[in-house]
Amino acid sequence: MAVKIKLKRLGKIRSPHYRIVVADSRTRRDGRAIEEIGLYHPVQNPSRIEVDSERAQYWLGVGAQPTEPVLAILKLTGDWQKFKGLPAPAPLLVAEPKAARPVFDALGGDDEGKGEAITQKKKAEKKDEAPAESASTEA
Repeated sequence: MAVKIKLKRLGKIRSPHYRIVVADSRTRRDGRAIEEIGLYHPVQNPSRIEVDSERAQYWLGVGAQPTEPVLAILKLTGDWQKFKGLPAPAPLLVAEPKAARPVFDALGGDDEGKGEAITQKKKAEKKDEAPAESASTEA
């Protein structure tokens, strides 16, 4: 039995997320898995990658073959380099915590309100009155 480490797709149509699973190579993509060893959420910015390093090392050690996408993920996390005995890669980018609302002072605003719109409203001219006035002045 050939064992593969592959991605199992979950989520809605335009918001996919994956689980990194160990499965028989003959099972379908979203079929039954032997074990789940990680998560991959590509839609988040930066993408969320979690891999159980100990279990990944075990399955690589007993001969499980990663698919190309999983191999790229394992290279990012450093598990592939650890398995092959290569130097570790640079650390992954971690998302910065975002402020709920930007601070008003940081935007350079002041407390004085203007009270009026900057642009002037256009006044609509009445077409019916204009020709009538010009006709009365000519007579």
